[in-house]
Formats: sequence, C-alpha cells, structure tokens
Amino acid sequence: MAVVVPCVTVSTSDDYKESLTRVHTFARRIHIDFSDGTFAPNQTIMANQIWWPQEWQADIHAMVADPTVHVDSFIALRPSLIIFHVEVQADLLPVIQKIKSAGIKAGIALMKQTVPSDVTHLISAADHVMVFSGDLGKYGGTASLMQLEKIRLIKNINAAAEIGWDGGVILDNAFSLAQGGVDVFYVGGAIQKATDPESAYAALVKEVGKQGAM
Repeated sequence: MAVVVPCVTVSTSDDYKESLTRVHTFARRIHIDFSDGTFAPNQTIMANQIWWPQEWQADIHAMVADPTVHVDSFIALRPSLIIFHVEVQADLLPVIQKIKSAGIKAGIALMKQTVPSDVTHLISAADHVMVFSGDLGKYGGTASLMQLEKIRLIKNINAAAEIGWDGGVILDNAFSLAQGGVDVFYVGGAIQKATDPESAYAALVKEVGKQGAM
C-alpha cells in the first residue's frame, strides 16, 4: 500500500522543531533530509540535532559526499531507514551492508541522470530505492514522469525493493506516480508550505489510494 511521508528540509534546530510540529497531528513516518553542504549546495541541521517522536518511523535521506564519514552517526540515531546517493565517489556496498547489519533498512537514491543498470549491485543489495526528481537540499523540484521508467528497471533487478519518490509530488501527479509503481511518496513543500498541512496530507493520501486506470 502506497504511503505519503512528509519531508523535513531545514537548516536550523528551531525550523526543525517547527516543521515537526506542523505535521505532528497526522504523521507517523517522517523523511529527514541531511546535507553536508558539499554533495548538495546548502547545509541542513547537524546529525546531533535530529530527533523525532518515539512512535514515529524515521527515514534519513543523506545528501553527503562521503557516506563513510556519516554512517555511524546515523546508525546511532536508530532510524528505520538510511538513504545514500549512488552518485557519491565512495564504495556504497560496504556502507549498505553495515546499515543492514545494524538492523536498519538500507536505501539508495538515484538522481535523474543515473541509469539503474549502472548500479545493479547496489540496487540488488538495497531494501529501498528512491527515484530522486527533486532539487538537492531544498523543497521543490519537478516530478518528471519520464523517471517512472526507472521503476520497472529497478524491479527487474530487485523485485522486493520498496520504491520511493522524492521531488515535485503534488495532488495533480500523485495518482500517476502511484499507478507507475511508487510505494513511498516523500512530500516536502506540498505539505510543509500548505496553509493546512493536515488537509494537504489527507488529500494526497486519498489520491494515491485511488483505484482505476490512469
């Protein structure tokens, strides 16, 4: 069943608290963006500033140049899922194995230019594969539906992988993305910048849960 997960992309601890407060009445799973200011152009809050309510499930999306520097800090936070980008220079396979050995799901993110066949070994090892159609380190981006073709290719490599989508999810495209095979909709601005975040979330949940032809 497809799920809608609010994103938090902020640079200060006060903004982080405010973002969590904005979604606390309805969120049960949260997507936390972390950027080192190198892989992505801007820097978010530090790892030691990340927290979430105990009853929530947390996914950490790490936009970092060297995952080996950060992986231990993220593991110590005990999230449900840690996602690194395959476009980094470091060898991600040992990082994925380390995360899974700690009892945490390991995820990878593929940017628009990345072809699944080029990272077959990482897709095979991952629990979660995120199709990234956004702008690194900030809310927004465009949901390029051409990227949906990647889902078929990813599933051919790892049929068990949970498929995430990050970037440009709005009410107008949520149904098409769901029909295209997206399991997890990471939604930033459409919820966080909404006048009524809870109503915006509920509308998206209804849209991705619709049945029928595209």
